[in-house]
Amino acid sequence: MTSLSQALWVLLLGSLLGLELIGKVPPTLHTPLMSGANAISGITVLASLSLIANAKDNPALLLLGAVSLGFALFNVIGGFLVTDRMLAMFSRKPSASKAAKTTAEAAR
Repeated sequence: MTSLSQALWVLLLGSLLGLELIGKVPPTLHTPLMSGANAISGITVLASLSLIANAKDNPALLLLGAVSLGFALFNVIGGFLVTDRMLAMFSRKPSASKAAKTTAEAAR
């Protein structure tokens, strides 16, 4: 079995397993799950970089590594954005008097 076919099998089986696992998660847990998935995506970024570094002159492996790196980076950035939004929901809102004062100062 060539390294390209092994990489494609890993991609296929990982995609099917991920689809099966994420499909069983209730919607209320998706945001905390995204926060934890950033560490796994970080490992995927390292694996993609390793694949690119070891691809040598094989353009198919370079392409597969680049695509996996793109998806992993997309997942990491999206995870951080979702986590930031989730944490903003738990921050304290300014009191009504402070908000009115700030609005009045901005109007001057």
